[in-house]
Amino acid sequence: MVPPLRPVLSTLLAATLSLTGLKTAQAACLQGVNLAGADFGQGRGVYGKDYIYPSVKTIDHFAAKGMNVIRLPFKWEHLQPKLDAALDPLELRRLKETVAAARARGMVVILDPHNYAAYDEEKIGTTSVPVSAFAGFWGRLAAEFQDDRHVYFGLMNEPNRIDARLWLEAANAAITAIRAVGAKNLILVPGTNHTGGQSWHENTPNGVNADVMGGVRDPVDNFAYEFHQYLNHDFSGGGSDCDSEAAGLKAISDVSGWLRKQGKKGFLGEIGVPANKTCLQALSNVLRRLERNGDVWLGWSYWAAGDWWPESEALNIQPTAKGDRGQLPVLIDAIGRRKKGGSCKA
Repeated sequence: MVPPLRPVLSTLLAATLSLTGLKTAQAACLQGVNLAGADFGQGRGVYGKDYIYPSVKTIDHFAAKGMNVIRLPFKWEHLQPKLDAALDPLELRRLKETVAAARARGMVVILDPHNYAAYDEEKIGTTSVPVSAFAGFWGRLAAEFQDDRHVYFGLMNEPNRIDARLWLEAANAAITAIRAVGAKNLILVPGTNHTGGQSWHENTPNGVNADVMGGVRDPVDNFAYEFHQYLNHDFSGGGSDCDSEAAGLKAISDVSGWLRKQGKKGFLGEIGVPANKTCLQALSNVLRRLERNGDVWLGWSYWAAGDWWPESEALNIQPTAKGDRGQLPVLIDAIGRRKKGGSCKA
């Protein structure tokens, strides 16, 4: 049975989900988790065999911990098996049922096509996947959720191997398509180079995000930038080290300064660490750095949990039969600071 909608986000939603609220939202109001599974599998895959949506039990678990946002990864190809065609009705129903379950528990949902700026391994902006196809996909999807301002549109997970200017063109085309169907939902816009905070100002072969991504254009001015920040030696999230903690902290500070100059907000869509002492302290330090720059951060979602994550995955916070994993106390501490501070009343 789905519990009745609880007034978890009364102040938060008034602050962050209205058109004007984006400019006045309090520090790190959104605190939650990526619930992976619908992004699993090769190609189209088979539901229940190659990929799965998060269960109500999993959603309940993280809602009970005080988390108020779910970033929901899924594959573009699952939802739109043929480019430029209608969305698959059965897959759309699965997506909507998951969104409804999270919303019934007072949680914001971020829709996340987890495709790295590609469709069938062909990059957006190529002959096979023109920018118009990406925009068309978002127009169709936005039309399905335009009446729920508690659903955010994360344009794309970690664009990479795509020029920043081409990615900006694609992002702006998608935003135009979203607004054309009347959807006023908040849009989260990443950069290229995996939208890493540490590379935002770097001069890379794909261009400099900091120089290019200020060119995002939204007719209703209701968007924020999405960043990812891992702390291991190569910023990939792999391995057991957090050797790049200092670089990660600097990246948060540098990106915060860039956001202030732009007059915009940011959201940390992914951060995850192994549950060793050094990395748990590093995670705590990054979350506190976000809080100290809360004037420009909407919040964060930890990577990751989900019903099918293997127990051996170091960053995984899906609960086991023995209980919660080691990262949870750090995340719950941050949630407690939000509640104690009163900036986002539950």
